[in-house]
Amino acid sequence: MAKEPKNQSSKSSERKSAKKDTSPPQLDQGSEESKFRPRLRDMYEQQVIPALMKEFGYKNVMQVPKLERMVLNVGMGEAIQNVKLLEGAVTELGMITGQKPVVTRAKKAIAGFKLRQGLPIGAKVTLRSRRMYEFFDRLVSLALPRIRDFRGVSPKAFDGRGNYTLGLKEQLIFPEIKYDEVASIHGMDITVVTTAKTNDEGKALLKHLGMPFRA
Repeated sequence: MAKEPKNQSSKSSERKSAKKDTSPPQLDQGSEESKFRPRLRDMYEQQVIPALMKEFGYKNVMQVPKLERMVLNVGMGEAIQNVKLLEGAVTELGMITGQKPVVTRAKKAIAGFKLRQGLPIGAKVTLRSRRMYEFFDRLVSLALPRIRDFRGVSPKAFDGRGNYTLGLKEQLIFPEIKYDEVASIHGMDITVVTTAKTNDEGKALLKHLGMPFRA
């Protein structure tokens, strides 16, 4: 039986490898996601930074205050009697932020409230980077305007170091929450942490980003 010439076998292997090389390249979804930039972040870099530099006379871009993180905190004292209420709050907080919440527990026991140390009493989420910008954008553009008789948020809720805390009475103002699926209506505190050194700088930053302060 005659053996196949070596040059013929090498040609066939080259044809096989050529077929593999012509296959379409796979898209790297992770790299595509990393290219996504929130609208509010572009707005900050293109509009807010120049405005703040002019307003406060900053000589360096690094001096301009920026958003650092946002912390959403839900307290559920009723969870002592009904754990399902806390489970519902955790689920809703995850829907609102797109991030898994952390359950908060009592740091000390209070006999008058039948509270034991370590009992779950709430939930919180800390947002940074892309999710922080996305949530802030949805908060000022969609959620706050849905508050009944809304006339703006208080300009006096700063802590003296440019950080702002906003209290909401109910979670129903967020479009992600469906009224028929809510186990209980509860409020939440939203703290916006900035790199500003004064309240005036922090207020100016949030105002330029769209926070609707009362006059």
